[in-house]
Amino acid sequence: MFSSASTTTAWYAVGFLGQLIFGSRFFIQWIVSERARRVIIPKLFWYLSLLGGAALFAYALYRRDPVFAVGQGLGLIVYTRNLILHRAPQPASA
Repeated sequence: MFSSASTTTAWYAVGFLGQLIFGSRFFIQWIVSERARRVIIPKLFWYLSLLGGAALFAYALYRRDPVFAVGQGLGLIVYTRNLILHRAPQPASA
């Protein structure tokens, strides 16, 4: 059905796209923080982390790289938890 070369090319695309998405989160965080003149980590940062991390995790599994897979897999837990925390009601400021 698919040749080995086209499968490899598709996985390279997944890996590079994941890296691009994952890396873009730093630019988003930087822009938002510069505008606010203080350090802010917006919700979009965590969505980009989750999406890029999931693509990189899939790529690591394809490559059968346990070090890369464990690193990305554990990160997915952190990104998911931070998105859950973003959804929780925020305490009122005193």
